[in-house]
Amino acid sequence: MNTHVKVDEDQTAQARRPFLLKAWYAAALSTEIGPEALFHRKLLGTNVLIYRKQDGTPTALQDRCPHRFAPLHLGKRIGDEVSCIYHALRFDAGGACTHNPHGSGVIPKAAKVRTYPLVEKYGYIWIWMAEEAPDYALLPDYSPLDRGHPNGVGHTYMYLKANYELIIDNVMDLSHIDHVHGEIITTRGQLSPIVPAVVEGERTVNARWEWKQTPAMHIFSKFMPDPEAEARMFFDITWHQPANIQLSVGAIQGPGNLDLVDCVAQYDLHTTTPETETTTHYWFSTRRNHIEEDGDFNAFKIQAMHNAFVDEDFPIIEATQLEMQTNDFFSLDPVLMSNDIAPVKVRRLLQKLIENENGGA
Repeated sequence: MNTHVKVDEDQTAQARRPFLLKAWYAAALSTEIGPEALFHRKLLGTNVLIYRKQDGTPTALQDRCPHRFAPLHLGKRIGDEVSCIYHALRFDAGGACTHNPHGSGVIPKAAKVRTYPLVEKYGYIWIWMAEEAPDYALLPDYSPLDRGHPNGVGHTYMYLKANYELIIDNVMDLSHIDHVHGEIITTRGQLSPIVPAVVEGERTVNARWEWKQTPAMHIFSKFMPDPEAEARMFFDITWHQPANIQLSVGAIQGPGNLDLVDCVAQYDLHTTTPETETTTHYWFSTRRNHIEEDGDFNAFKIQAMHNAFVDEDFPIIEATQLEMQTNDFFSLDPVLMSNDIAPVKVRRLLQKLIENENGGA
């Protein structure tokens, strides 16, 4: 009888899990984790400690001592180990307790800290939060961020008081840029009437727009042969579970393909990781294929993009979160239009993946 009740409780707890766990989430930019500091961040509702071992390899532990539950990031480094500030229990990078200064010094068998697999790639540290063994094949390939001159790529971190799916909606539906953003990325009304071509994969949703405008977007127009003339442009966007969106955008005058090779273009990555169900860590990375060696322009560009998100997108998204008072988007019976095709497909596919992971709950 008790066993049956326990199973039911476990199934209910699984059904309530709001996030996909068998997936790679961004935990931090590589530059956020210094050689000595005990860095901490809440990810998917769990406090995580991240630090680099003496050989530079990042490691992640639950940020909680199993004794009295003090945050481990308040402690101190001792080589590759962390000493808890409260009672000086010491833990190695694998989560095992290696030192107990109390009584006879016997280390309790339960004195262990959960660890999380990490991968450092593309300027990020990615974390696997599931208890199951990590599936490295599920980490998308964003290697274009690593190519080219170091001054041709920029990264920035932002924090948003909203559910991460609202951010995904925002990026997967780019019709908003003519109504929310200024001259820097406006399409002068050309994008909104276009219904994007959308392709759904097993764990991905791709959307593509192609159009003409005069002149090109401000971020590209000055690099065109004729800055004031008409240009052909494209957006190509791919969401990859759980919360990564790779966006390519470019412009061209004259013959050539609408791609990252022939166009004056940039390769962007938007990636989000839920802190909680209503707060989100948000990173943006961009690599351009023009004036790649100009460090001053690189700093200006990434700051301008950061400001556009924080000053223009975020107030709307955070206000939307407050107004909705729920993360169940479809329960509010939203009016759906042609510009919703891609974000709706993402929401439905993500929900399907979460339900499958929870045993079809």
